[in-house]
Amino acid sequence: MLSILIPTYNYNVYNLVKELHSQIDGMLLPLEIIVLDDCSNTFKAENECINSLTNVRYIFSEENVGRTANRAKLTELSNYDWLLFLDSDVMPKNADFIAAYISYIQKTTNDVVFGGIVYQEERPRKEHLLRWHYGREREAKPVSIRQKTPYFVISQNLLIKKNTFQAVNTIKENYYGLDNIFSNQLKKQKVKVGHIDNPVIHLGLENNDTFVSKALKAVETTVLFEERELMDRAERPLQKSYLKLKRLRLTKLFSFLVSKFKCKMERNFVSEKPNLFWFDLYRLAYYIELKNGNNA
Repeated sequence: MLSILIPTYNYNVYNLVKELHSQIDGMLLPLEIIVLDDCSNTFKAENECINSLTNVRYIFSEENVGRTANRAKLTELSNYDWLLFLDSDVMPKNADFIAAYISYIQKTTNDVVFGGIVYQEERPRKEHLLRWHYGREREAKPVSIRQKTPYFVISQNLLIKKNTFQAVNTIKENYYGLDNIFSNQLKKQKVKVGHIDNPVIHLGLENNDTFVSKALKAVETTVLFEERELMDRAERPLQKSYLKLKRLRLTKLFSFLVSKFKCKMERNFVSEKPNLFWFDLYRLAYYIELKNGNNA
């Protein structure tokens, strides 16, 4: 039936696993929870406690390989045909979270389902505001909105058939922004994707500087996989904006204008009122810079 797979690194996953275990306890179905620790140097003792729970395995890897390879290994370790991937820094919003997925499995003809992501209502500290605002505005989408771009999924809360995951998850290296590549592969292979209202709460917010750095690395990933012809060149809003500027021959002017405000933008990203439109422009300017470098 269902393998719940959780990659973790330097994070206390005990509360998440305890909640999931409480939801599956007593269900007369083939279910398991597997946590694969990517050679953490913290929280090992806390996480090892989950081995006392039934149908739960905590496995510590002696080598740090990154989340992508970790998920591939979890798939190899799993026993069942359906996989539920969860990040370690999430928590189910609803007490029937697992039951809702099981009900979906029993009636669906889809190969993938994305349950959604939400963020806490409480405003975090200043150093986490950019990630919080971005998540609430760009990731926490209701089903009606997600269905307009059905192939875009976020792997923090992803239910997928095992054979489908193995067919689509062709990238083994560890990069930021791989959800975009994975989503594009789902589209290319015409996988049947569904969306339901069964969210997790994303608790682990990066600080502002870290999130900006990761966002730029995700831009690098997009360009890299475009060059490898593993990513369509007009799939994401960033790419479409670039193509529009290029068609109008405005990329140089755009880059020049953004360069004049770059320092002001960077100060804004760590402020009390981070501007997501500026954040989009900032990433687009970096995308143009990388594209121009590749075409030089």
